[in-house]
Amino acid sequence: MPLKFNVIVAAAAVLMAAGASAQDMQVVKIGHVAPVSGSQANQGKDNENGARMAIEDLNAQGITIGGKKIKFELLAEDDAADPKQGTAVAQKLCDAKVNGVIGHLNSGTTIPASAIYSNCGIPMITPSATNPSLTQQPGVKGVFRLLANDDALGAGLALHAANNLKLKKVAIIDDRTAYGRGVAEVFKKTAAARGIQIVDEQATTDKATDFMSILTAIKSKGPDGVFYGGMAPQAGPMLRQMEQLGLSNVKFFGGDGICTAKLPELAASAKTLGNVVCAEGGASLEKMPSGKAWRARYDAKFPGQFEIYSPYVYDATMVLVDAMKRANSTDPKVYAAKLFETAYKGVTANVGFEKDGELKNPAMTLYVYKDGKKVPLN
Repeated sequence: MPLKFNVIVAAAAVLMAAGASAQDMQVVKIGHVAPVSGSQANQGKDNENGARMAIEDLNAQGITIGGKKIKFELLAEDDAADPKQGTAVAQKLCDAKVNGVIGHLNSGTTIPASAIYSNCGIPMITPSATNPSLTQQPGVKGVFRLLANDDALGAGLALHAANNLKLKKVAIIDDRTAYGRGVAEVFKKTAAARGIQIVDEQATTDKATDFMSILTAIKSKGPDGVFYGGMAPQAGPMLRQMEQLGLSNVKFFGGDGICTAKLPELAASAKTLGNVVCAEGGASLEKMPSGKAWRARYDAKFPGQFEIYSPYVYDATMVLVDAMKRANSTDPKVYAAKLFETAYKGVTANVGFEKDGELKNPAMTLYVYKDGKKVPLN
């Protein structure tokens, strides 16, 4: 057989093998949505980092599902913490036929987006949206939450204020978002039931930076605590302005929205930072099953970018793929039912879901700030 013919035959064999390999490879698209622009971009980027880390780890495992080698691809989108942009992005991911979605960060974007994903038949897991109504929407299916909701966070903070700090009078501020209103309402009801007097209620927005007028009004009522339902970019300036108004001895409460590593920077290290008590819907990293080791890997990849939710995003991504593996299918209509049977040992917790998509046995941690650093209280 001539040498030239041998070369042609060998080349053809290589091409055929490459073609067969390509046919056996399936791209599985995982959508992720968070605000990576605007005032909450630090938290949104932290979330996205967690998703990228998970996708990288999954691709390194060489996973096969349904007889095909899987390559996972992240479709990361920015909702700018805006409900309208959030729904537009949700439809974009539906049109892209993603196999599952992780997100969104905020309750105000997650709730309307969840209805769109439901209509498309795409399961979604939020790592951070905590408004309880998210999993209670009539007709909306395939919605899961990987941390405690506002019922736990708001109540836990109110019980700490009443039982441990023995506060008598508190004022409440919320930013009018689904998250801010929701967690503030739970705090209010629980505090009032425990005998704490609600001396004032004020509202702002999630874009505001000047709170002098509402804080002045609150100061006249003489509270020994202020609860803020909102996010860190507003809590930081609020703490600075409380110090300027002489409210340096007033306790300051907030949910996971303010409970970030960046809060000291946003508050410009105001003395009032030492009065902060905030809550997160999960265990502290030190108490997470694999928290310390995971954080070390994260910091090596994304130095100085850790905020709050990236380990929950990481677990949420892994949980989606775990359901696909158990179903032996990447089709959302096939693997979605397997999410309810989840028993996954994650970084943040041993993950399992209730019938409504809520996390089973969620933990909650209170935090304070000492010497400019966030440290767990319980």
